[in-house]
Amino acid sequence: MEEDAEGMDRLDMDGDFVGGRFGRDGEFYYQSRRERAPQTRDDALYGVFAEGDSDYDSEEDEASRRRRRRKRGKDESEPDLTRPVQFVSKGISDPQKPEEEEEEQRPGLGQATFSSRTAAVISEEDAEEDQEGYIDLPTGFGQRIAEGARARREEKERQEESAKRRRKAQSAGFEPGKPAPAPGSLESNTKVAKMMAMMGYKRGEGLGKNAQGITAPVETTLRPKNAGLGSVEGFKEPKAFTPKEKLTPPPPPPPAKKEKQRWSKKASVKKDQVMTKNELLARRAEQEHDEQPAFVQKVIDMRGPQARVLTDLKGLSTEHEMEANDVPMPELQYNVRLLVEETEADIVRLDGQLQREQEKVASLVREKEKVAKQEALQRHQLQVMETIAGVLEQVQVDDTTGLLTLAGLLKTFQELKVRFEEEFKMCSVAWVACRFAHPLLIRVFQGWQPLQNPSFGLEVMSSWKDLLQGDQPYDFSDATESMAPYAQLVSEVILPAVRISGTNSWEARDPEPMLRFLESWERLLPPIVLHSILEHVIMPKLTAAVDSWDPRREKVPIHVWVHPWLPTLGQRIETLCHSIRYKLSSVLHVWQAHDSSAYAVLSPWKGVFDTASWEDLILRYIVPKLQMALQEFQINPASQKFDQFNWVMIWASAVPVHHMVHMLEVDFFSKWQQVLYHWLCSPNPDFNEIMNWYKGWRGLFPPELLANERIRMLLTSGLEMMNQAAEGLELVQPGARENVGFLRATEKRQFDAAQQASHRAVPGAAMSDMSFKDSIQEYAVDQGLLFMPRVGKFYKGMPVYEFGTVSVCIDSAKRLLYAQLQEGAERWSSVSLTQLLEMNRMARPR
Repeated sequence: MEEDAEGMDRLDMDGDFVGGRFGRDGEFYYQSRRERAPQTRDDALYGVFAEGDSDYDSEEDEASRRRRRRKRGKDESEPDLTRPVQFVSKGISDPQKPEEEEEEQRPGLGQATFSSRTAAVISEEDAEEDQEGYIDLPTGFGQRIAEGARARREEKERQEESAKRRRKAQSAGFEPGKPAPAPGSLESNTKVAKMMAMMGYKRGEGLGKNAQGITAPVETTLRPKNAGLGSVEGFKEPKAFTPKEKLTPPPPPPPAKKEKQRWSKKASVKKDQVMTKNELLARRAEQEHDEQPAFVQKVIDMRGPQARVLTDLKGLSTEHEMEANDVPMPELQYNVRLLVEETEADIVRLDGQLQREQEKVASLVREKEKVAKQEALQRHQLQVMETIAGVLEQVQVDDTTGLLTLAGLLKTFQELKVRFEEEFKMCSVAWVACRFAHPLLIRVFQGWQPLQNPSFGLEVMSSWKDLLQGDQPYDFSDATESMAPYAQLVSEVILPAVRISGTNSWEARDPEPMLRFLESWERLLPPIVLHSILEHVIMPKLTAAVDSWDPRREKVPIHVWVHPWLPTLGQRIETLCHSIRYKLSSVLHVWQAHDSSAYAVLSPWKGVFDTASWEDLILRYIVPKLQMALQEFQINPASQKFDQFNWVMIWASAVPVHHMVHMLEVDFFSKWQQVLYHWLCSPNPDFNEIMNWYKGWRGLFPPELLANERIRMLLTSGLEMMNQAAEGLELVQPGARENVGFLRATEKRQFDAAQQASHRAVPGAAMSDMSFKDSIQEYAVDQGLLFMPRVGKFYKGMPVYEFGTVSVCIDSAKRLLYAQLQEGAERWSSVSLTQLLEMNRMARPR
């Protein structure tokens, strides 16, 4: 209870104020607020578990704090002028000293810049430390001395810190003889151990009021850098901690070597290894080979008084490494290093210049060799040109004196071509040979008749072809400017003679002389010359002959003297075919089927005319005449005449097969099957005679018709009829089933149309008294449509009328109205008046 009362006293407000009095209103007014000491670190850490409350600190502690504050104020107001002058080097700062511990100091004689404060407040401990170990000299040597002193001071501080940690460990209950606690354990953190001990925790027990919690600390888990809580990729469980007792003791440190004497004569006796120029270049080449960056990135070094642009990071931290390793005389070493680097750069630069000069020398040597080869080649070509020029000058002299012959000229140029083949082509010596050979060849072929003697001059022209053209292909272009030397020579020597003979003495109806000449000169005539002969000699002659050809008077068919030119003329024959078709059509319209001469004239042109033109010619002039012949043909087994049938069979190879099959099926097989049916239905027919009669007709058909499936089916139907008769079965008349089915369908359609007309076409009772034609005419007038007969137009023997824009036919007996479904096509159908009006409306132009 006393402890609770003491706690309540701490929580009331009576201790917060000092003095006071009661007012008239009965309230107590305090005089002043009690000064409270600031919250200590123990208060913040342990809270109510702290050993004492800062509000009830002893008067002695409070008094001692006030004395220290007064002393500090006195020290600040009265500076100590007995202290020595402080020298601080410019720009040198302790890298190990934290920024929060740096304080502004009074500028000394060696300093250039300080803060605006006129005096520095330094504690007694700092002042003593500065007096003991801080020495500041402005020179580099002084800086090294100061750095050494600072290093010794830092070592002393580290030793003091380690001693303090040992004392804390002893105070926490660790004996000095025992090993240090493991990192991460509760004993390793004295603050945490002390705090938990104050809260009632005992070593070895669990956490919680009843010691039911964990006894060992929660193990820390090392996670990857920048990894979130849910990241498990690349995570590795840490290895179990091994206490120091189980670890092998570290090896003893090597004995400290005696520091090497510096700047002594003995030390200078032993020299470092000197690197030669070749070794330096080899090392630089290896470094460049090993380190080939994809791109060079510039780095700007702003640490010194001037900015430096670097292409790599080599040697960037050399100065700091020297400072950290306490390297003696860094300025001298820095200067030496600069000299070494400049020397290496000069060596590399001179080596690069030397390599470029060597490459330039090698390039000049290669260029010299190339120029020498060109000089030798040009000297050789000059000698060859001089030789060729000498030969041509000699030929010119012989031509001037008249001693030049065709054989000698040919031999001279053949020797030149064999000796100097490349120069012969490059300098176009063939044109020079043509210039000398042209007058000589003109004299040779003077008075030559190519149609009477086509083999004359073949050997001479063959030799000149080998000389001027050789194995070069012909130029198939029509341009005269690009004509080869040989083609030019042939066009000036051979072509004029052929043109004169073909124009004056050759007849187109006799193609043999010209064909013999072209066959003899086929290998020697260039394409351009052959084209000129065909276009200007042969085609004009053939065109004139076709235009003058009269098929009614000419005894020799036209294909006799035109077809030999088919392989030679090619597509040029189309111009002649047009004229030939016109000539044939002018006489075929009066031709009769019994005249077999038309087949002899027309059949050779089946493969020459195009398919469409040939079919049109046959359908227009041949098929109608053959149909008339078959329609007039009579089949009489007793006395059979085959003249008309043979007239038709002659054209089996010329008429297209489908037209021939249709014509035979309609005009021949219908009568043939009827005759066979009546013969089989006669009393006591002779089947042997009928079979021979059947075989005879089958043998009259040519193979191209027997190969047709429809023809075979028609002949097979007759054979089946014969088999049925032989078996005693009842025969069906050919075409009866088809005719009955057609008549029944027609009658049904007409009856339906009549029923519809009786309900739809009669608009009133007054129309029943009129005739069927008058009623339709009256209906047309009511609808505003024209109704009039079409003169000379009939359908099934009935006149055709014009009902508006639709042609109609009226069957008054059956009271049916037929309409033509499409103009120009023989398609009729029975319609009602309503349908007829709809047809007029759709046919009316919009």
